[in-house]
Amino acid sequence: MSKVIAIANQKGGVGKTTTTVNLGIGLVNEGKKVLLIDCDAQGSLTESLGFQNPDDLKITLSTMMQKAINEEPFAKDEGIIHHNEGVDLVPANIELSGMETALVNIMNRERALKTYIDKVKDNYDYVLIDCTPSLGMLTINSLAAADEVIIPVQAHYLPAKGLEQLITTVGKVKRQINPDLKIGGILLTMVDKRTKFAKDVSGQIRFNYGKHLTIYKTEIPLSVKAAETSAVGKSIYTYDGNGKAADAYKDFTKEVLDGGKQRNKHRSEIIR
Repeated sequence: MSKVIAIANQKGGVGKTTTTVNLGIGLVNEGKKVLLIDCDAQGSLTESLGFQNPDDLKITLSTMMQKAINEEPFAKDEGIIHHNEGVDLVPANIELSGMETALVNIMNRERALKTYIDKVKDNYDYVLIDCTPSLGMLTINSLAAADEVIIPVQAHYLPAKGLEQLITTVGKVKRQINPDLKIGGILLTMVDKRTKFAKDVSGQIRFNYGKHLTIYKTEIPLSVKAAETSAVGKSIYTYDGNGKAADAYKDFTKEVLDGGKQRNKHRSEIIR
């Protein structure tokens, strides 16, 4: 069965898109079939995969959501782009900002994205949704469509502070819209292990949330190479396959595939 994972955090610049790309291609490298969905009108995921002019694309996520809302027929592969590292992509561009507004006025507005995903997900082992940096209707749609949510958090004070609001939103979606939704885990990103500050923030997150939520054992290190991948349209595995960020994303991918065994062991260590 296909698993739908939303990569979400209302704070921008915490590594959502980079995580979506490298987890997705990491899963492909492990033999899985993966669909990535760009759910941000800025088209960051689309550009990060090398499609530098998303506004020129004729069919995007906005197009497919509108068809799903209107109950129009469409082919399962319609509008899906194949990337040369093995993942498929539903791209996004500025048209998606209009969809955010339109959703307010339609019936069943929280489930428009789910309606689309349910029609295409059977072709994939994993569907990863790169959420917009907000808690608006598109993020609510992403959470309503997902089986679980992964929360990337930069190892800095302010991004960590915003965790509580997102966790509260996930709880509301679970209670009111999607009872099967769970938090897959919190992923610490951009960790500068040379500094005591980053270690302190990492320790605080693990202490404050580790008793109740899974904190991934893997921490994604601060890496210039990882930041550069967005500009070249490649994953970290292709761009800097022997670097520390590539090794970290490989380990993170294995944790996701592992189904929580390593994470739960680590969480028990934190509790002790």
